[in-house]
Amino acid sequence: MKKALLLTAEDTVATALQAISAGEDVEIVLHGESAGQVHATQDIPYGFKICARAMAKGASVIKYSHPIGRAREDIAAGDLVHVHNIEGNRGRGDLAQ
Repeated sequence: MKKALLLTAEDTVATALQAISAGEDVEIVLHGESAGQVHATQDIPYGFKICARAMAKGASVIKYSHPIGRAREDIAAGDLVHVHNIEGNRGRGDLAQ
C-alpha cells in the first residue's frame, strides 16, 4: 500500500512518500503509526499533498499545524491538494486583519 506522511494530528493534508495513482488506497502515517487510510481520487505525484480529511470550501488547509492556505472549493479526502484547489495565505498583505 502507498503511504503519505501526516506531520501533526491537526494537519488536513499529508505528503505523498511515493507517486500514487488514482484508485489506490493510501495509508496515512503519523509518527510511524497508521493514522488511517484514504482512497486516492487523483494521481498524486511524489512529494505532493493528498487530502487526509475532507475540507469544505473556505476551510483552512493545515500543514505543520499551521494554515498554509484555504480551500478554493470542497476538497474530498484522497484528492490532490495543490494550487488548483487552494489559495495561499502566506505573505498576503491583503488578508491582514
